[in-house]
Amino acid sequence: MSESAKVFRFECFSEDETRKLAEKISLVAQKGDAFALYGTLGAGKSVFARAFVQNLTSAEDVPSPTFTLVQTYQAAAFEIYHFDLYRLKSEEEIWELNIEEALTEGVSLIEWPEKMGIYLPRDVFKVRITPLAEKHRLVEISVNHQKKQERLEVIGV
Repeated sequence: MSESAKVFRFECFSEDETRKLAEKISLVAQKGDAFALYGTLGAGKSVFARAFVQNLTSAEDVPSPTFTLVQTYQAAAFEIYHFDLYRLKSEEEIWELNIEEALTEGVSLIEWPEKMGIYLPRDVFKVRITPLAEKHRLVEISVNHQKKQERLEVIGV
């Protein structure tokens, strides 16, 4: 059976709405999930990731891992790996970041996933954030896997 991507679209008119969307989506995360966060600089990828992490952990400070490349946080059911791949020079550098363990044993939030090239798993949740105005964002989430689509439908996103 061939699976096709389903796209869920949301308009967020403030950072608070973007945070609330990320919190709802965090509730369907399961061990082994990866969320590929696409968008230009300043689109809201870090806002989304920060809200996702804070909703599942006790972390108060969730800095963008721009210089460390990865930050980890302990949630109740899994570890969350927050990657920022912006500074990678080649696709192969991802193997130095322990990404295999993250993709199988935890939940991964990956900013600048295009830097992974062919190594980006096919069954990720692709989260594309497009700025439409000052704080107005279009958030499109696509996923191929039917069971993952059903998880998003269950929470009413």
